[in-house]
Amino acid sequence: MHALPRRGFLFAGAAALATRIAAQTPRESPSRDALIDDVVTANHILAAQEIVDAFGHVSVRTAPGAGRYLISRSVAPAQVTAADVMELDLDSKPAAGEKRTSYRERFIHGEIYRVRPDVMSIVHCHAPALIPFGITRIPLRPVYHNSSFVGEGVPVFEIREGGGDTNMLVETAELGRALAKALGNKPAVLMRGHGAVIVGKSIIESVARSVYLEVNARVQAQAMAMGQRISYLDEGEVKKRAEDPDPYGRAWDLWKRQVMQGAR
Repeated sequence: MHALPRRGFLFAGAAALATRIAAQTPRESPSRDALIDDVVTANHILAAQEIVDAFGHVSVRTAPGAGRYLISRSVAPAQVTAADVMELDLDSKPAAGEKRTSYRERFIHGEIYRVRPDVMSIVHCHAPALIPFGITRIPLRPVYHNSSFVGEGVPVFEIREGGGDTNMLVETAELGRALAKALGNKPAVLMRGHGAVIVGKSIIESVARSVYLEVNARVQAQAMAMGQRISYLDEGEVKKRAEDPDPYGRAWDLWKRQVMQGAR
């Protein structure tokens, strides 16, 4: 059902790349309108890449160190528009005067932002390829260079440890805190029998990591099914890959153009 990302990425010129990187620095933060546009784009990309379906969500912090974040009201990701985007505080309560409600699992976002000042964007998804690694003792390990961040560790959140028998949803601040604790300082956390949460220092990074985490899970499962010894990325390779200042910019540009063209 899923195809590996195509090799032929569109080239984003040096000027466009420099503009995007500069826009993500603390000195010159993106405007609110730009952030809202990014939230809409991210939702549509994740839907197009089949990382989310009717369920799942993505958020972005309003500014480095800020105690507020932008996320859509409760609507399917593929249907999100700029008018759907809301501002919530770290208690995951809407801004004054806002009458709409966001997702029931919005506490995932608020509680992670509260304890991870380095995180600027969060994705929650239910990609099927990730589920087996959350319900078995087989850990996700890096098998693909674009998924090298997996080598930093992807723990599993066992919701029963934080809340006993639940409906499996992180719909309270207490469960959000338990999930944030399980995530720790890692780039992603699997949720047993549920899905995953992926974080990034930008919305580009959180979205791309979500796509390539799913790719890694599929490829790793396929390699394991072949019954042969697997050659995983080693620690040195993971560190070298982490030195790339913009590993996913070209992918974001391609995916953004594709969803924009598809909307016409």
